[in-house]
Amino acid sequence: MRSAEREGKASRLDQVTSWLGEGFDGVITFDESHAMANAAGEKSDRGDKKASQQGLAGLALQNAVPDARVLYVSATGATVVGNLAYATRLGLWGTGDFPFVARAEFVAAMEAGGIAAMEMISRDLKALGLYLARSLSYAGVEYEMLVHELTPAQVAIYDSYADAYQIIHNNLEAALHASGISSETGTLNAQAKSAARSAFESNKQRFFNHLITAMKCPSLIRAIEVDLAAGHSAVIQVVSTSEAVMERRLEDIPPSEWDDLQVDFTPREAVMEYLMHSFPTQLFEPFTDENGDLRSRPAVDASGNPIICREAERRRDDLIEHLGALAPVQGALDQILWHFGGDAVAEVTGRKRRIVKTLEGRLKVENRPASSNLGETQAFMDDAKRILIFSDAGGTGHSYHADLGAKNQRLRVHYLLEPGWKADNAIQGLGRTSRTNQAQPPLFRPVATNVKGEKRFLSTIARRLDTLGAITKGQRETGGQNMFRAEDNLESPYARAALRQFFYKLRAAKIEACSYAKFQEMTGLTLDEADGTMKETLPPIQQFLNRCLALRIDMQDAIFEAFGTFLSAIIEDARQAGTLDWASRRSRQRNSRSWTGR
Repeated sequence: MRSAEREGKASRLDQVTSWLGEGFDGVITFDESHAMANAAGEKSDRGDKKASQQGLAGLALQNAVPDARVLYVSATGATVVGNLAYATRLGLWGTGDFPFVARAEFVAAMEAGGIAAMEMISRDLKALGLYLARSLSYAGVEYEMLVHELTPAQVAIYDSYADAYQIIHNNLEAALHASGISSETGTLNAQAKSAARSAFESNKQRFFNHLITAMKCPSLIRAIEVDLAAGHSAVIQVVSTSEAVMERRLEDIPPSEWDDLQVDFTPREAVMEYLMHSFPTQLFEPFTDENGDLRSRPAVDASGNPIICREAERRRDDLIEHLGALAPVQGALDQILWHFGGDAVAEVTGRKRRIVKTLEGRLKVENRPASSNLGETQAFMDDAKRILIFSDAGGTGHSYHADLGAKNQRLRVHYLLEPGWKADNAIQGLGRTSRTNQAQPPLFRPVATNVKGEKRFLSTIARRLDTLGAITKGQRETGGQNMFRAEDNLESPYARAALRQFFYKLRAAKIEACSYAKFQEMTGLTLDEADGTMKETLPPIQQFLNRCLALRIDMQDAIFEAFGTFLSAIIEDARQAGTLDWASRRSRQRNSRSWTGR
């Protein structure tokens, strides 16, 4: 539907509408309609996000055939209310059925009303006969947590990278000063500073997500070996494949050397990529704007080429040398493939190439045809391969369940190795092994570690599952199928209140595990104004969680233990007062089956 007009051929949209004919009043069904979620774009702190071509095409088709009856089908319709922009035929705005003239007005009202407002909308749509929410039964599905305790060697590796990111953070601030983006009097170019910090924080989250995921693999591999010995099949769900880093590295290596590679493709390469391409090294020159304020702008030479700040460049090169001396940790996907071999593992991802290990221990590039996903899936369902690993590319529209029509009807042990950031993708992935017409339901095994910073990733999924349940079912469900507790959502009002208490106690020197000065030094967060008074607007909890992620393991344990004490007390007080949110109360009752609760 995205294909535009080219070489005299009509666009795909024009072809379809022409085929339907004028006055078409039949049914148009959008299967997996959540794929049109970003149909109207969105605004964020980092700027405007453009609408997707896929979402725009869906809207254009609906507008082109106004008499058609439209049906939206999705198990995960939207995780944020703005993503309902594609569902114009529901009549949520501009029709008179609801008190919203335009989509923007509807989105603003829903965001102001929160999850309760979304539940009301879902209820009213059901009452009007516009909405039907079916749910696959999870009867018989079992949950069993797999927790990997980091070994002393892994703790040492994690701490070394945490120290490295501490050094990068300090050097980043120094580079901003050296290049003229910041000065002793304040920020001279707010946009450049924000971009530099945003790139750093994004890279840090991706790196530690990959590192934690990779460190889970020893326990995961042992568990899969037990499953295979018991006659079961293993399905592993991931999000990242590190394909982009691999492709960039292969561009620098002649194809003649691809049969015997001597190169590092570990998550460490992502940090190297950040330092080479995103660490601020361009010099900024000061100038006075029209208001008489001192600002700075990128400096260029007479030919228009950017001028490099030698001090910032030296700091960057020193950091690259420091990182090169740290121990690498192989990516999770490659660890699994190399351990069990390609003959035993079916890979359903978007990778066009992958690095495989030969019997002699050499690394070589293996090309994967476009049809490989179909072939790998069939090999798994035919019981030729008993391990399947899939990413987002294989998380929608594929079936890996114990189908009665397939040869492989073994018990599926579904390992959620990497949940990612998108609740709808995580739920879609879990639905690949639990479907109708199956010989037996699966065993879900979320894989976690004892790293407290991992709560940063689990919290986002738990929060978005609340919204997903409210929009799609009319009731919030932290954890959907008992996967999380309300306490796991560290972006809730309870968690924000607990963080504020933590900050007050920290500043008052009442947190024994960490002093205020040490906390500021390690995280770069400050709670004070220039005059020494406490800030009215304290750092948001997402920023707090991001900074804690890059701390040494022992310090993470200490900080999260203190923070968790405040959170538990607040939730208990709400429960005693009878004001605890009903969904939180219900999830506490199910705690015995909760993923993180066990």
